[in-house]
Amino acid sequence: MKVCLLGSGLSALTLAKALVNEKIKVDIVPLNKNHKINVSRTIAISKANLDYFNKNIINIKKIIWKIKKIEIFSENLKNEKILHFENKSDHIFSIIKNFKLYDILFKSLSNNKYVKIINLNKKLSNIEKYNLIINTDYSNILTRKYFNKKIVKTYNSFAYTTIINHEKVLNNVATQIFTKKGPLAFLPISQTKTSVVYSIHNHKKYKKENVIDLIKKYNFKYQITNAKSIESFELKSVSLRSYYHSNILAFGDLLHKIHPLAGQGFNMTIRDTKILLDIIKKNLDLGLPIDATTNIKFEKKIKHVNYVFSSGIDFIYEYFNFERKSKNNFLSKTVKLLGSNPSLNKIFTKIADKGLSF
Repeated sequence: MKVCLLGSGLSALTLAKALVNEKIKVDIVPLNKNHKINVSRTIAISKANLDYFNKNIINIKKIIWKIKKIEIFSENLKNEKILHFENKSDHIFSIIKNFKLYDILFKSLSNNKYVKIINLNKKLSNIEKYNLIINTDYSNILTRKYFNKKIVKTYNSFAYTTIINHEKVLNNVATQIFTKKGPLAFLPISQTKTSVVYSIHNHKKYKKENVIDLIKKYNFKYQITNAKSIESFELKSVSLRSYYHSNILAFGDLLHKIHPLAGQGFNMTIRDTKILLDIIKKNLDLGLPIDATTNIKFEKKIKHVNYVFSSGIDFIYEYFNFERKSKNNFLSKTVKLLGSNPSLNKIFTKIADKGLSF
């Protein structure tokens, strides 16, 4: 059998590596010739997903930074801590730079005998020869034709990302602050560097120097020496109404995109990869074809889970966004009270690590 992967981003390369590890032939079609990886972007990977990634995709232990604790603060409670999650015996999740993950995946695939990087015309006229077509690309003709029905929410916000350099500290605690302008996350990547993601609620883009000033205003932990150039992108959540058309399957951010406040976007893709790979392996073991039925099984298995999980992330955003607009600290006090319950805290931590299961 042969699989065609449209796109060459992190989702596509992750899935390609998982497939070739099972000796499945993959043709990668990098439709965006000017594809660039943002050097200031980072990814959070939960412990359960990291264990799966290292065992079944590729070992990335050398390029991650382990986080043992997450602390959440609210400006409406005068920057008082309202929640914390931790693993005293091990890490709770890890941070990795996008471009480092991209490089290690790309290099592992470049000399793999099961992989071909090919070019197809814009009409993708030779696509019918593949058993399974997995589409991660936003702009191709298949996306416009088969995957244009979706639930889209615009947050009227821009996410600003940078990496700050600072004096050396014991840097294994991630911090999230729900400020009056939106959620701000400090994500450690070394003892002297920390990734920052600030989702600012506004219809217009902030000037980059103003974003740096805001980061410094809410920073209470680091002696900042300088910051890398700031990148920005508009925030939207997207959920496709249908995951597939015949033997064409949507995947990655094309399938679902969520608000970055909980760092769960790529974690959802890893969980999707596990589900899809399990279905493919089971079919191969039973001598069944890898075709449209694979996509049917995948959608049935994961669509409702992804929708509930995405809705949960959106609820968290709207919860604190309502508080931001109302200028009332009652909601933060409620979260603090719930988070102080050990059983509930354990449930929240498990969901963030392993996702939902029904």
